[in-house]
Parts: sequence; C-alpha cells; structure tokens
Amino acid sequence: MSVLVLILAVSAACCLGFGFVLQQNAASHAPLSDFLSPRLLLDLIRVPRWLGGIGLMVCGMVLGAIALGKGEISLVEPLLATNLLFALALSRHQTKQALGRQGWTGLVLLAGGVTAFIVAGQPQAGDAVTDPLRHWLIIGIMVGLALVLTTYAKRSRLSSGPVLLSLAAGLLYGVQDALTRVSGQRFGAGGWSELLTGWQPYAVLVLGVTGLVLVQSAFETAPLRMSLPALTAAQPLAGIVCGVGFLGDQLRTDVGALAWQAAGLTSIVAGIVLLGLHPAMPAGTAEAEPSRDLQRH
Repeated sequence: MSVLVLILAVSAACCLGFGFVLQQNAASHAPLSDFLSPRLLLDLIRVPRWLGGIGLMVCGMVLGAIALGKGEISLVEPLLATNLLFALALSRHQTKQALGRQGWTGLVLLAGGVTAFIVAGQPQAGDAVTDPLRHWLIIGIMVGLALVLTTYAKRSRLSSGPVLLSLAAGLLYGVQDALTRVSGQRFGAGGWSELLTGWQPYAVLVLGVTGLVLVQSAFETAPLRMSLPALTAAQPLAGIVCGVGFLGDQLRTDVGALAWQAAGLTSIVAGIVLLGLHPAMPAGTAEAEPSRDLQRH
C-alpha cells in the first residue's frame, strides 16, 4: 500500500468528518419545509458554519479524488470510512463526552476492520471492464436502490427517513467515487478534451449535488448519530462493488482471504454503528415545526 495514498485518504477522511459535523450543526436549524428540496441548499448557503463544513467537505473530496487516482477504490474507500472517527473527535470536543467502552469498542472495530480488509484483500489494480452493459447494470442498481430508499424516506421523514436518505446518499457517493476515478483516468489519457467529451464528469456533478441534497435533508431532520453511520457504511460498500464490478480492482479470492475480508467489512459496519450512536455525537435540535428559522452563526 502506498504511503502517499494512505496519507491522502486519511486526510480526506479528516476533512469529511469535520465537515459533516459543521453541516449538521447548521442544517438542524433549517426549515422543514425545505425537506428534499434544492431550496434547502439556497437557505443553508447563507449560514457561515455550513459554508465552512462544505469547504471542508470539498477539500476532502479533492483529496479523496487524488487518492483514487493513485490507488484502487477498494483500498481508498475503507480508509475514507474512518471519517467517522474524526467526526466523533470534533463532536466529543464540543460535548465534552468521554469515549467510554462503547466509543473505544467502536474505534477498535472500525480501525481493525479497515486493516483486516486491506491486509486480507490486498487490493490491486487490474484491467477495467470494457463492456458498457456491466457498467450501466451496476450503476443502475446502485442508483435504483437510492431512488427506492428516497421514495420510502419521503413517507417517514421524521422516523426512519433520515437513515434511508443517508443510505441513499452513501450509495450515490460510492458511485460518484468510482466515476471520479474514471474521469481522472480519462484526463490522464487525453487531457481536458478527453475528459469533457465523456459523460462521467457530468454524472459526478449530478450525483454530488443530488447526494448533497439528500444528506442535508437527513441532517436537517435527525441527529448526526442517526444519519452519519448509514452514510459512512453505505459509501465504501458501494465503492468497493463498483471497483470490483467494473473498474478492474482485484482482491484475493481464496477462502481464507474472503473470510477475513467479510469479517473486516462486518467489523467496519459494526464499528460505524457503535461510533455513530455514541453519546458524544450531537443530538441536533430538529423539531417538527416547518417555521424554524436558520441559526446564523
């Protein structure tokens, strides 16, 4: 594993984790009438704390894109999942809540799971699949699942809705990461002309904006501990599926390696859930009142 890829991916996770906390702090005060509407972004853009969170998220996405350009998505995605550790660190600083047994257990499970998956799988680059049908099939399944989750979220926006929206956003972000890598490869092969004549960079933009609306709607209607774990768990899983499915990433496939990879992914998800439900995560101030004003600070 390249040390540079490790540094880039962990730095990206740090920016993403801090950015998510600041975004949720601001979005939790947005009017509920903006739920799943682009108006939510127009309202939030006037909030300095949200803009700071978006700035950190953009930095994280840029660092993540560079990492994806230098390493396999099956390697980078599990490292990006550690953003929850940094989100918890900032939330713990805000709430002064000790980690306790739950926090340390979640930390060990997440870090251990990432390590186990990478060591057992030994992700390596291979030849990308050239069959467009396979590309569209995998992307279609991910986007279709996100659409189904969003549809159900509309019906239960103050109960299970935030979790469903976060899962949907995580799936879209996983696909976005895969297409970001493809866009980087096109740029490296033929420069701007090659990049801009493909559909991938435009899909990256659409997925990014759509995912942002879903995430902010989840942050708006629920505490961070309900929304961020689902987002953090879904994104690497979707990214790994795309990486192995059509980007040519290769993982070890002997029985022992597969068992450790499965155990690692299970540990990652369990750690994410434990950390996400930790009392240090901000509870948010979402209320079931459509007339809430934005907190400007």
